[in-house]
Amino acid sequence: MHELSIALSIIEGVTQEVERRGGVQVKAVHLRLGPLSGVDKEALSFAYELAREGTCAEYAPLVVEDIAVVVYCPSCCEERTLVAIQNFCCPVCDTATPKVLSGRELEIFALEISA
Repeated sequence: MHELSIALSIIEGVTQEVERRGGVQVKAVHLRLGPLSGVDKEALSFAYELAREGTCAEYAPLVVEDIAVVVYCPSCCEERTLVAIQNFCCPVCDTATPKVLSGRELEIFALEISA
């Protein structure tokens, strides 16, 4: 379960930011997660619950924003959101679309904090 090591890394990053800001209180951790990241959302949420115990993020929920897989279609010359990640073809013209623009994300993009 590599989600536990990811959750521990999230806590480590949050802890570093809290120390950098002088001991603020963390209210929530916001994360962007794409389906191509290789991370199971439910497993990560469970691991985060374990990892945050006894830390500066103990009472801060993990708020996950799901990111869609967006590809560039060379035939349409447009960005397209895939309907299913099992089929990397343009949903409009059915052309193969190997250029992925988003969907691999696994990033903390915000912390809700208070002094």
